[in-house]
Amino acid sequence: MTRSTPDAPLAGLTVISFEQAVAAPYCTRLLADLGARVIKVEQPGSGDFSRGFDDVADGLATHFVWLNRNKESVTLDLKNADVTEVLDRLLEKADIVVQNLAPGAARRLGIDATTLLARFPRIVAVDMSGYGTGGPLEHRRAYDLLAQAEAGSCWTTGWEGNPAKPGPPVADVGCGSHAAMSVLAAIIRRDRTGEGAAIEADLFDTVTDFLGFTLLHARYTGQNRPPLGMSSVVVAPYNGYPTRDGRTVVLGTTNDNEWQRLSRTLLGRDDLADDPAYATTPRRHEHREVLDEAIAAWTETLDLEEICARADAAGIGVAALSSPTDVVGHPQLVDRGRWQDVPSPVGPVHTLMPPTTSPQWETPLGGVPGLGEHTEAVLAELGFDADQYAKLHAAGAA
Repeated sequence: MTRSTPDAPLAGLTVISFEQAVAAPYCTRLLADLGARVIKVEQPGSGDFSRGFDDVADGLATHFVWLNRNKESVTLDLKNADVTEVLDRLLEKADIVVQNLAPGAARRLGIDATTLLARFPRIVAVDMSGYGTGGPLEHRRAYDLLAQAEAGSCWTTGWEGNPAKPGPPVADVGCGSHAAMSVLAAIIRRDRTGEGAAIEADLFDTVTDFLGFTLLHARYTGQNRPPLGMSSVVVAPYNGYPTRDGRTVVLGTTNDNEWQRLSRTLLGRDDLADDPAYATTPRRHEHREVLDEAIAAWTETLDLEEICARADAAGIGVAALSSPTDVVGHPQLVDRGRWQDVPSPVGPVHTLMPPTTSPQWETPLGGVPGLGEHTEAVLAELGFDADQYAKLHAAGAA
């Protein structure tokens, strides 16, 4: 069971999830991190397929460890009629239900948001999908890469003619975040009106929302801005530059005042600061290659640490280009105790604290569940005795 944190904001709320991969598990992990009880329903014998993505977390998959702390795992074969009563009792306990099953599967099983809200008027139910309801792509399966490709994200990443998928699964994580935010809003509304809600969230619309100004620019101009690698399609200077010690420093300016500080204070180039060709953001962007060359000529004469110190003193945004192995031991994580251990079937495993915390409550850090680890206990809680569980388990239904 997850560790009890009665002071957490969502303590007392129960989430039932029919989830797999990333988007829905990320949504429910956010809710669990805020104190909700999350019961994850998985297929007997196989479970969430992300359990098999790799085995490098001491035998567990890193995706699964990342997304499933603070949860309980119950195995039920939802297509088996013998578990109908179990499922009904489980749903009766739910404040929130989240699902991201294959297109049409939840409706066939009677656990889609519209059906659940009709049965349980106070429930907050979320359907998560690739492309939402309606339209020619409603039927399609969608994973993060597919949604990012279809929605334009990959085209805007990388270099012209060499598109790339952003490293983090931004479609999945973004969709999960939007879904969790809407759940919280719906719970507040339920407290006010007594009514639940049926919520839709999908990967495609999440990515198009994230693209925002890029799509507006395309709509108004009829043109595609070419991707510029680490640089920006709007502001300049804004890029990564080589340093004397073989690293890459990233410097960014987003307004005219910052440009003046960068050119005068950091580079010592009053000539650039005074040149009307670089006076405004659009004009600097037109000449970004010239400015990048000037900045690189300066950064190549200094080590990364000194550049960062000088940029901090000048009030200029600066960062080091870091690899994932660099970030594992990053002092910004280590010094603040962001790495923690949580229980799992293989012993303690590493996890990062959630990005939002508060001194007003203790952040739950419950375990990563083994497949079906909590099935017998949850069924007992629902009123099923050991013999009934044993029969279901022997039949492969639980």
